[in-house]
Amino acid sequence: MYQKLSRDDIAKRVAKDIPEGAYVNLGIGLPTKIANFLPKDKEIFLHSENGLLAFGEAPAKGEEDDELINAGKEYVTMLTGGAFFHHGDSFAMMRGGHLDICVLGAFQVAQNGDLANWHTGAKDAVPAVGGAMDLAVGAKKVFVTTEHTTKTGTPKIVKELSYPVTGKACVDRIYTDLCVIDVTADGLKVIEMVDGLSFDELQSLTGAVLIDSTV
Repeated sequence: MYQKLSRDDIAKRVAKDIPEGAYVNLGIGLPTKIANFLPKDKEIFLHSENGLLAFGEAPAKGEEDDELINAGKEYVTMLTGGAFFHHGDSFAMMRGGHLDICVLGAFQVAQNGDLANWHTGAKDAVPAVGGAMDLAVGAKKVFVTTEHTTKTGTPKIVKELSYPVTGKACVDRIYTDLCVIDVTADGLKVIEMVDGLSFDELQSLTGAVLIDSTV
């Protein structure tokens, strides 16, 4: 029997893979939690498309500053030397290839690294692309955080996208509540799985062919 990772657990796992000195954008939703788990002894520069650079974790309750929020409208703290700037300059950083990593949520990821995260295509869905398209093509590496399946059990990792595309062949690594997958030229390589989960069970929950790289 296996235990799925919580959203905090996924954020903690991603935080381990962010290297010293990296410039990183954390997308709205689950990715923003990563700021709370970055090691204090590492200098990492978090970027937000609304015009922040070098911000930190969420403030303690009662110490919130209405002028210090990320793109998800969540309160943050600023690190020493942090900067504020126009969102036009922020997008220039994103589009100009100045970010080492961006971490985005996803509705679907295809086996070739195509990403869908802004619209399900449903008639009642509210499209919300934000800066995701710019980040998907502008960041040097794209990490995705997501539950492995929908609430109804439909796979989010698929052979081909059925939702509108955010970016083509842009995803480098996928972190789910069940595993970590590298998107490679050879296919989707599973590099970690939660304890108690077999590769066959994981494959049955996935809509694309996986390669077991854990053995």
